[in-house]
Amino acid sequence: MSQNKEDLKNKIIYRASYRGTKEMDILMIDFIKSIIDKFDKDKLQVLDEFVNMDDEILKSIRNKEAFLNIKDKIFLEIVDRFQKHPL
Repeated sequence: MSQNKEDLKNKIIYRASYRGTKEMDILMIDFIKSIIDKFDKDKLQVLDEFVNMDDEILKSIRNKEAFLNIKDKIFLEIVDRFQKHPL
């Protein structure tokens, strides 16, 4: 596995672990760890964008309250997995 991919994975895991609220930390790190090893570098880059979204937007996505005009298939896959991920 390339070092760049590992660095990106570590960056995503770190960001998921330090969200700002304990509840979101727990949710995000569990979600990220459940999918991160299955993703290639392209999907990891999109996952990095996702994990860097504002907590309030992520909560709205999780609760299916946010309407997002998303055309990127990878991003849609991540959102779908996030919404279906058990608490």
